[in-house]
Amino acid sequence: MSLAATEARQALRIALTGLVCLAVAMGLGRFAFTPIMPMMLQGGLVDLQQASWLASSNYLGYLIGALACALQPWLWARLGWQLAPSFAQLIRLGLLSTIALTWAMQAPLSWSWAWLRFGAGLASALVFVYTSGWCLSQLGRLGRPQWAGAIYAGPGAGIVISGLAVSPMVADGWPASWAWLSMALLAMLGTALAWPTLGGPQAHAERLVRVQTAGTAATSPSHRLSEQALTVLGYGLAGFGYIISATFLPVIARQFLPGSVWLDLFWPTFGAGVFTGALLSTRLPGHLDKRMLLWMGFLIQAAGLGLGQLSPTVAGFVLGSFALGLPFTAMSFFAMQEARRLRGGTAASFMGLLTATYGLGQVLGPLLVAQLLRHTEPTRGFDLALWVATAALVIGALLFAGLQRRYPREAVG
Repeated sequence: MSLAATEARQALRIALTGLVCLAVAMGLGRFAFTPIMPMMLQGGLVDLQQASWLASSNYLGYLIGALACALQPWLWARLGWQLAPSFAQLIRLGLLSTIALTWAMQAPLSWSWAWLRFGAGLASALVFVYTSGWCLSQLGRLGRPQWAGAIYAGPGAGIVISGLAVSPMVADGWPASWAWLSMALLAMLGTALAWPTLGGPQAHAERLVRVQTAGTAATSPSHRLSEQALTVLGYGLAGFGYIISATFLPVIARQFLPGSVWLDLFWPTFGAGVFTGALLSTRLPGHLDKRMLLWMGFLIQAAGLGLGQLSPTVAGFVLGSFALGLPFTAMSFFAMQEARRLRGGTAASFMGLLTATYGLGQVLGPLLVAQLLRHTEPTRGFDLALWVATAALVIGALLFAGLQRRYPREAVG
């Protein structure tokens, strides 16, 4: 077998492993709560405000986990440790934690659910940041950086699988504990598929930090604090803009379309959009300015939210859900690529900071819903929250369009 063919096989294996890792940690560990939420509501386990707080606890865990990823190089350097864990070791830790925390959600211990969802958020941030860093680096070395877009199809695949698995359980009135058990078993299967590649020789080539390079910032002209700060702010708006619909989509649909047979299929439709958008991102020319792709993604998501609000019909929700999902993880792919452009060899910590800000936006979304539901009836509360989210996405689009104009790529390398 030729060297090119061998490298192609290695790149495909790495991309598929990354896809499965994100499907487990994000599609199952984080977002399975969305289709299971109606089961918990119907079973009287939680009400809408409590569900909002459970969602926010998960997103808070994601925020804290991302911040930890951003600060780990500094921490390792401060401790004077010569070699940090490899990316693959940290990914494995996150996957095992996802299985355990999802499994534990079936226990009828409501006092523990917020902590379990917090832990699942931590684990998903760990897997997202280090899977992104590992795959982008490995595929870049193999000369196939655009293949990295395929890994961001993972959350979409996990969302589709979880949605289709839970939908018949909702229809048949199964208890939520069975759904959580099913998600844990699916996470176990996915982890088993990814495990061999994460233990291969190439898996340990990337590590968090070596003391001699820890804390070293890029010295190229692209190291502009103002540009990086605005990039972080814009990515945080992306987290806030999508999360309300992504958390409450089946519940929102029940408010506007009671009795529709489509109620539990809008979520898999969102996942299909995520999967499709991520794969399409791999076909885009590599020279395109990622800030342009980001502001276009913001506008597509804003259009998806607006469509569902202006036309609360089956067609409106189907098209809106698909449009909301289409650029979802593709935007993460573009943002991680932009992080590597801005920070070069120190991109891992900046990726963590971006992910943390995204996580902060996600925390604020469900909290806004909880507050609105305290003062108004559900349909009106969700409507107001979604319009605020739409506005945030439009502002994010304007911000990245402004970045593209203010900092031409030719001027920053």
